[in-house]
Amino acid sequence: MDIQLKRGLLDVCVLAAIKSQESYGYQIIKDMKPYTEMSESTLYTILKRLENAEMLTVRTAEHGGRLRKYYKITEQGLKRIEEFKEDWKEIISIYKFVTKEDENNE
Repeated sequence: MDIQLKRGLLDVCVLAAIKSQESYGYQIIKDMKPYTEMSESTLYTILKRLENAEMLTVRTAEHGGRLRKYYKITEQGLKRIEEFKEDWKEIISIYKFVTKEDENNE
């Protein structure tokens, strides 16, 4: 898969993982696991990129005697999810065009 396409998909997946409530790194990975595998280093790179793009906010709180970062989606992040949904319609249309010969040969 094209690296830029995958990068964009993973960004939206992370936003979707925190769409309904704030979360922290390990929980985000756990929530995404049924759908896609992601390493911690990849996740934290994505979280930093999304924070810089103002698509999420970060707060630090103590949990079990340790500091934990909690991530919350912003309006900008919600907007990105909606843009992705619209983009996906076009991607599906392109996919149907590309595979139409395959369907006719079956």
